[in-house]
Order: sequence, then C-alpha cells, then structure tokens
Amino acid sequence: MYKTSLVILNNMIHNRLQPSRQHFGYDFCMHHPEPPLYHGGIIKDGTAGFQKMETGSLSPAFVLFNLTAVTRYSFSCWLKINRGADSALLRAKLTSGDKTLNCIGTSVAKRGCWSFLKGGFVLDAPSETSVIFFQNDDESKAIDISVASAALQPFSVEQWEIQQNASIRTKRKRAVAIHVSDAEGNRVGGASVSVQQISKDFPFGSAIAKTILGNSNYQAWFVDRFNAAVFENELKWYATEPEPNRLNYTLADQLLQFIRSNQILARGHNIFWEDPKYTPAWLRNLSSSDLSAAVSSRIHSLLTKYKGDFVHWDVSNELLHFDFYERRLMNPNASLDFFVEAQRADPLVRVFMNDFNVVEGCEDGKSTVDAYVGRMRELERGGVVMGGVGLEGHFGKPNVALMRGVLDKLATLGLPIWLTEVDISSRFDRQTQAKYLEEVLREGFSYPWVNGIILWTALHPNQSCYQMCLTDDDFQNLPAGEVVDRLLSEWRTKETTGESDDHGLFSFDGFLGGYKVAVSYGNRSVETTLFLNRGDETEHFNIQL
Repeated sequence: MYKTSLVILNNMIHNRLQPSRQHFGYDFCMHHPEPPLYHGGIIKDGTAGFQKMETGSLSPAFVLFNLTAVTRYSFSCWLKINRGADSALLRAKLTSGDKTLNCIGTSVAKRGCWSFLKGGFVLDAPSETSVIFFQNDDESKAIDISVASAALQPFSVEQWEIQQNASIRTKRKRAVAIHVSDAEGNRVGGASVSVQQISKDFPFGSAIAKTILGNSNYQAWFVDRFNAAVFENELKWYATEPEPNRLNYTLADQLLQFIRSNQILARGHNIFWEDPKYTPAWLRNLSSSDLSAAVSSRIHSLLTKYKGDFVHWDVSNELLHFDFYERRLMNPNASLDFFVEAQRADPLVRVFMNDFNVVEGCEDGKSTVDAYVGRMRELERGGVVMGGVGLEGHFGKPNVALMRGVLDKLATLGLPIWLTEVDISSRFDRQTQAKYLEEVLREGFSYPWVNGIILWTALHPNQSCYQMCLTDDDFQNLPAGEVVDRLLSEWRTKETTGESDDHGLFSFDGFLGGYKVAVSYGNRSVETTLFLNRGDETEHFNIQL
C-alpha cells in the first residue's frame, strides 16, 4: 500500500523548473530511491566527493560553484544507512567560505532502505565554492551512508513570488459567474451589478489576552482586521486552576464573550502543557494516582464547560520537547490517553499537536519534521482522529526554502496545517521583523494545505508583546502592523461593479468567503448573499430580477 501511495505522490511532484506546488514529501522508507526532483537541477553527476564528519567517518558531499545571494535553493535527496546504526537523524549542512549553515534539511535514515530529505537554503552573500554534506545527530556513532537522487534547484525571488501568486489564485480564489435573468428566465443584459466581500474564508488572526477586555479601542482595532483568535494564557491550567479545586474561568469567559459577540473563530490553547515550568505548582509533587485524577478532572471540566466553543484544542502542548505527564504518571501512553479522552469529552472538536522549531528551522533535534510526523502517526495508530498539524512559528530569520520543504513533508499526513503562534524574534529591529514576517505570511498563505494563520501578538501595556507587536499603545501601526494590514487588503476582493453583458453574465475572480451582491435594472433590484468555497471550477450563481 505504501508503495502505491508513493507512486501516486511521485507522479504529483513535477520536475518542471518552478518551485513545485504539488506539495508532497515522503515519510516512508523505500526499497529504491525515486528519481531526483527537477532532474537534479544543478546537481548533475551525483556525489562529487566526501566530507569528514565529526565522528571521523566520511559523508558524501556535493561541491557547488557560484551560488548567488537571495536565490531560493530547493535541496532534496534520498539517504540510506549502510552500516554503523539501524537508524539515525541525519542533518544536511552547507559550508560556504568561512560560514556554515548548520541545517538545510533533516531525515531519519535507516539501514537497508531509502528515506527522503527535503529542505533548502538562502544565502546572504554569493559564494564561489560551497559544499553540502551530512552529519549524524548522534556524534558518538560513526556510520556509513549512501545518498541518491540528489537535486538542487535555484529559484529567483521573482520566480518564487510568481509561483506563490499562482498558488493563491488557484487555491485561495475562485472564478464566479453571475447570471442575471427576469422572472421568465430571459437573460437581462445591461443590469447594474455590485459585489462586495463581507467575510473571509481563510482564518487569519492573533492571540489576545485580558488586556483587550474593557479596551474599546483595542477591540475595534482587532475586529476590524481579524476573524480568528486564541487566548494567550487565560485557558492554560495554571491560569484556570492556580490552586487545587479552585477553578476560575472568569477571564476566559469574558474573552469568549468578546469572541462570540463578534463572530470570531477561536482555537483552544491548551489543555496540557508538557513543559514542567508551566504546569501548576501544586501538580508537581502529586502522587501518580492523584495526578491521574487531576488530569481527568481537567479534561472534563474544561471540555464540558466549553463544549462546541472552540474549533481546535491543543491537547498536549510541545509534546516533542517535554514529557512531564508521561514521566510523573509513569505511563508512556499518557498523552495518547489525553487525546482519546478529550475526543470523547467533545466529539466535535478537532484535536491538535502544537510545537515549536518544526517549521522555523531544523537544528532542533527534538522537533524535526520526521519526529513530528512520527508522533502523529503514533497517535493515529492509538486510535486518535487527529484534527490537524499545529506549528507555532516563532521565527528567527526565516528560511522559506526550508519552510516549504518541511510543509511538503507534513502534507503527507493529509491533515490541515495551521501556523498557530507566528512572530519574529525581538532580537531584530522592527523594520527587519516586518520584512521577515512578510516572508513567512506569504509562504504560509500561498501554501495550499495551510488552513489558518494566528499571530502571537497579544498587546500588553507599554508596547509589550511576547516578541513582536503590531501597534503601539495608541493602536498606530508599527512596521509589522503595516505588513499585516497591507496583506489583509491584498488578500481581499476589492468592491467590484459593472454591468451584465448581452448574455446576462457578470463575472469576477474573488477570494474565498462571503459576498453581498446587489443587482438592479430599471425599477427592479435584488440584494442577496453568496459564499465562495474552495473549488477548481467556476462557481455559477443565478439571480432573478
């Protein structure tokens, strides 16, 4: 079955010289490597040499000449362990002059079968000579590996943007044909038609906190922009039950009332946080049996109270990095049990994993794309119906070529992907934050399997946010806010007016979402609404005068 699936996926990965939007990577170990993407790109002759690894063993290496700055380089290959280990996390690295990019892609390689690596890089400066090689994440083991079907394909910024815009046109927009007729079904030409978008299909939002409560200016600013939200801390266990059996949902209830009154979609964040620093202090020394009772009470208290209010729940936050509950409950399946119990408590909610350093980069060995996919598959095998892929998205300097490669591999799960906590590190100045934010948002919005984007930009007094603010305290845009407003405007259908033609037809291309349509002819007029869902065919609407 796996082989058949991969043949289909491979047919969907085109070798055209453009950034492939047939977004699939491979998460199975194959008996034979597939042909190289892009016919190998600028890697034509296979392995060009060897590079000595830290363990003293030799890594296959590719010597590259005259790489250019800013170009997006997509890198892929197939890896196999010949001897030295049954499996190993391999990291593709690139040296360029005196600089080293420590990770341009990862894959868990195995003995005797081929694993797929997909990533990429962007250079700050041109390089006359560069080398791509591979490092074993466990430096204590000397292993022998083979590499096959390597490909390195360069794309200019313009080519990358053209492809992004093409993806947006086909996946975020749809052609519409409005047919105007009279009561007898006769076509009406020359009718005045006005189309105005009134809602967006794509969830784009931000975290909010208690600071928005009672702040009418903040509320108006938020509602004017966003159709999705997540509570920054107000639903976390340490906030709702700071002492045992003393539940306090007051702030969460008030935030939810604001959300409901403005018809904003909300994610539930989170039921459990595996990082012991963020578990309630009173939990940390409970016996295993008392802790088990407490976590069951937490699930049922939270999901019974808010049944149907949140579209998602992050069940075990940052599960790839931490394992507080597994250790304290002495149960390696504790998180699996949490997911199963949460689904029983609210069968309508979609349950998510949520973690950091999955899409932001690949140097973190705990949260590689293979680790994420593997844990998701494990939960599914345990009976969990996973709702989607949650990627926090706390970026330093983005690497959009790597980001796309990671998303490609996550897309093999066949689940909606959400960027759940997007921001740019505060170590950059505000103009740089804005530049990097735009790169991330454009890549996320144009990626077909990304179903929503949430920024982590809850505003606190004195322009305080976790890493990045969109406005000052008077709600005047900072550079990142300018980027958000510009993109929100760009990704919305402008009000469109015109007349039906001789066939009674009026057409337009619109972003997915809700529309108000007004049609008039002579002394007759009609107002109606329509909703554009995703689809490849032209959407047809009939309006009778």
